[in-house]
Amino acid sequence: MWIAELSRRTEVPVATIKYYLREGLLAPGEAVGATRSRYDESHVRRLRLIRALVESGGLSLARVRSVLAEVDEESTDLHEVLGAAHSALIPDDLTATVESRLRVDELIADRGWLVYSESQDRILLAGALDALEKVGYHLDDELLEIYASAAAQVAEAEVAQLPAGDRQQTVENTVLVTALGGPVLLALRRLAQQSASAHRYGSAHLPS
Repeated sequence: MWIAELSRRTEVPVATIKYYLREGLLAPGEAVGATRSRYDESHVRRLRLIRALVESGGLSLARVRSVLAEVDEESTDLHEVLGAAHSALIPDDLTATVESRLRVDELIADRGWLVYSESQDRILLAGALDALEKVGYHLDDELLEIYASAAAQVAEAEVAQLPAGDRQQTVENTVLVTALGGPVLLALRRLAQQSASAHRYGSAHLPS
């Protein structure tokens, strides 16, 4: 396909595609003349991945570049690619109290989760617990355990859904579900809260 069709299929402007080509984020197409190149499905997939990371994931091009480097490195195992995607999505200036960090460490140990000791997600969770404490809400151990159980169930299902036999597709899906799965969970949680609230407190708008 020519670049115009690539643009149409991915909804990425031609000028942006050319920029990604210049920056090395997108591999060159097959040259068929002095000024023309032909592109294939691999370019479609890569552009959709870049677009998802930039537009929906909110990543800078520098962070996108680091994720794509992991995606393209054949010697990198899938677990490390997942870690790279996590790292790219987490801010650099995370802080958390020692108390909350210890609480998170204990939760991970109690559940037997295999998590990198230097994982920034540990600090992200601890910081979220601190934020609740600052506004006077203590997330008790019982509710935190419920959250952890739900997260474990979701994570197991996500990993099980990854395609087998196609490493590139598996890697891309891993990055996409990591970057874009959060809003899906957030929306489902809010919908479930609305339903639970309606059942507990009563509502004239409950479906018949």
